[in-house]
Amino acid sequence: MAISEKLLEILVCPQCKGPVKLNSSGDGLECKACKLLYEIRDDIPIMLVEEARSLEPGSRH
Repeated sequence: MAISEKLLEILVCPQCKGPVKLNSSGDGLECKACKLLYEIRDDIPIMLVEEARSLEPGSRH
């Protein structure tokens, strides 16, 4: 089971409150403004800033 489209429409980045988009591999949600990736585990998006990974190479977030 994948993330529903309705859920994707209402989810926002917890840091900037901007939109998040499903990444190309379908295993995370990306915030382009904050350059963060929120992982999806067992079809549940982990929307915690401290759990997010940086989309910038070499960054330690």
